[in-house]
Amino acid sequence: MNKTIKSLEEVTIRFAGDSGDGMQLTGGQFTTTTAFVGNDLATLPDYPAEIRAPAGTLAGVSSFQIHFGAKEIRTPGDQCDCLVVMNPAALRAYLKCLKDGGTIIANSDNFIEKNLKLAGYESNPLEDGSLGRYQCYPVEISKLTQNALSDMNLSPKLVDKTKNFFALGITYWMYNRPIEPTLKWIKEKFSNQPEIIEANTRVLKAGYAYGETTEIFTTRYEVEPAQLPPGKYRSITGNEATAWGLMAAAKKANLELFLGSYPITPASEILHELSKYKNYGVKTLQAEDEIAGITSAIGAAYGGALAATTTSGPGMALKTEALGLAVMLELPLVVVDVQRGGPSTGLPTKTEQADLLQAIFGRNSEAPIPVLAASSPTDCFDVTFEAARIAIKYMTPVIVLTDGYIANGAEPWLIPKLNELPVISPKFATDPTTFQPYARDEITLSRPWAIPGTPGLEHRIGGLEKSHIYGNISYDPENHDFMVKLRAKKIANIANDIPNATIFGDNSGELLLVSWGSTFGAIRSAVENKRLQGKSVSHLHLRYLNPLPNNVGDILIKFKKILVPEINLGQLIKILREKYLVDAIGYNMVRGLPFRAIEIENKVDEILK
Repeated sequence: MNKTIKSLEEVTIRFAGDSGDGMQLTGGQFTTTTAFVGNDLATLPDYPAEIRAPAGTLAGVSSFQIHFGAKEIRTPGDQCDCLVVMNPAALRAYLKCLKDGGTIIANSDNFIEKNLKLAGYESNPLEDGSLGRYQCYPVEISKLTQNALSDMNLSPKLVDKTKNFFALGITYWMYNRPIEPTLKWIKEKFSNQPEIIEANTRVLKAGYAYGETTEIFTTRYEVEPAQLPPGKYRSITGNEATAWGLMAAAKKANLELFLGSYPITPASEILHELSKYKNYGVKTLQAEDEIAGITSAIGAAYGGALAATTTSGPGMALKTEALGLAVMLELPLVVVDVQRGGPSTGLPTKTEQADLLQAIFGRNSEAPIPVLAASSPTDCFDVTFEAARIAIKYMTPVIVLTDGYIANGAEPWLIPKLNELPVISPKFATDPTTFQPYARDEITLSRPWAIPGTPGLEHRIGGLEKSHIYGNISYDPENHDFMVKLRAKKIANIANDIPNATIFGDNSGELLLVSWGSTFGAIRSAVENKRLQGKSVSHLHLRYLNPLPNNVGDILIKFKKILVPEINLGQLIKILREKYLVDAIGYNMVRGLPFRAIEIENKVDEILK
């Protein structure tokens, strides 16, 4: 039958099912294909922390949301246009995210009495009329998958594992996506398993053909490519971008890269990604604990490598003493904290912004460390590269804050040319006649980087206080006072080496929203919408959090009201109030989820009224 083709500017889809239904893989393939088509996009993987929660329960639901369009996309979408659910629990968990009139594609084979009870349904919602506000399409996905593979003599378990590709095929057809990138991926992924290649290929094509031939779908949607800057793109997650930022920085500095880390959700993928590139001067050590991870990295920095360690909030707590050691040694080190819900082990697979105060202040004594925060998956590359530049130039550890949302999320990345990246120039001491281990560069106040084993450059390191210039152990009160203030001044001076903060919108007015980290997308989208409505609203986003850019105070005083939305109970706002004496308003939600743009818009309306 003829199908109507409808053009859309943007679409949000969520795939949801049991933890074993392959929703993350399904969403990942849809993301890669959508990037291939040329749409801008943002994603939100959402999965349980348990290895395998009870099948069919709300606790076991795993989902993947993607927002893509023909325009610039900054968030994974406030509400879904299409919800693909593999069981009743997935429908129960995410129906609230679907727009009125939105599309539901449900695997009706799983809407049996047992699964309905596990999800808390007294009757089948696909049949009782409760979904009348939506366009609901029950599809026998499991049965149709079995039919497609009926002659292959595969085990029922293996057949069931392929049903996610049937759902993927339907959505590829519905949103006019090519299946070839996924077919290529299947061949590469299962190159030694021809039966698996054949099964997944058949099921994907069967799902696509079902959309084409069935009479229940009358409309197909088309989303034109976005007008992105010309260049070579790839889909990249925040963790992948962080790894590539470290590698690019090491290449620009002509140094070997060393990562010493202990696996921890949601930072482990950085270690996994870097471990692939041992042939490119990358060394990775999966340490036995968090302390071993950072101390091995400090040792690598002492040996002349670009050293890094990655972790999440609980791991940052364990690394605290060694961070103080790195401050005292004045060696370059990049520490990446992929924040997650806390405290303690908290919500390992959910996002949060609650480590800012820990990053800036969480060490004994006076141990200042520069802190930067990434705002999106692709920004993880730029921020990590910049952190490495600062670490090497100023001989200091630097903390990079990302979080679970942008670490696991993906978007198209314009691959930069290496020769266009900023120069990073390590300055190693080589002359034994002039070498003093704690002499200072006049501008950066950094001490020399002396590689152990270099004749004539023998010097003492360790956590005990050192004497100015000579580096001997010193308990002198005046020397300690001098060295503490000198280390603090070195970090404060970095403010002269970073860009001034810039405002989106007017330079003065009624309301300024101040953000940091992954709240950027939702806040910028909300401010854009409010400005289109004629509201006096501007946006200041901060990448550099310690030290803050020199002009932040001058910006803040030009607005009548300041709103600081954070996924914590108010951490940046404490710093702004203390440093600039501004009566800022906090807007705080700690749900393990990113802000939605509409939530920010509603708060803006409330304040302006």
